[in-house]
Amino acid sequence: MCFKEDLFDYQVLNLTDKFYSDYPDPPYEEILKKNSRPYNCLSVQSHYGYFICIPYRSHINHKQAFKFKKSIRSKRTNSGLDYSKIVIIKNSEYISTTEAIVDKDEFNETRDNIEYIKKDAQKYIDNYVDYLMGKTTKYDKRELCAQTKGG
Repeated sequence: MCFKEDLFDYQVLNLTDKFYSDYPDPPYEEILKKNSRPYNCLSVQSHYGYFICIPYRSHINHKQAFKFKKSIRSKRTNSGLDYSKIVIIKNSEYISTTEAIVDKDEFNETRDNIEYIKKDAQKYIDNYVDYLMGKTTKYDKRELCAQTKGG
């Protein structure tokens, strides 16, 4: 199921078994998979020609996320979209065509803030790439360094 006029603007999906087979844990332990089930992801098509997959998570204890504020679950558990676990996908075979189920209030909050989330996620990616290329400020490096260590 797609949302917005653009066919692949954003969707809530899972990554496929093929993705998890091609990127197993180990060595890709930072990619989320819980008890043999993939996480639900907000999949956004980038204007650079790839998909940004941002996992929905129940417990986020850092700033690199869009945290929900309106759902009952978010008030108990700090739920949101976790930028530190973003997966960038070029191969569309890695993205399931089956719609994933997420909390209705959290989906509505995602939909209401989709433009902000897309820009914020792209900014996170751009900052991370700059960090890897040695182009960020000390403040940005400290923040991103904590993320690369499992932060």
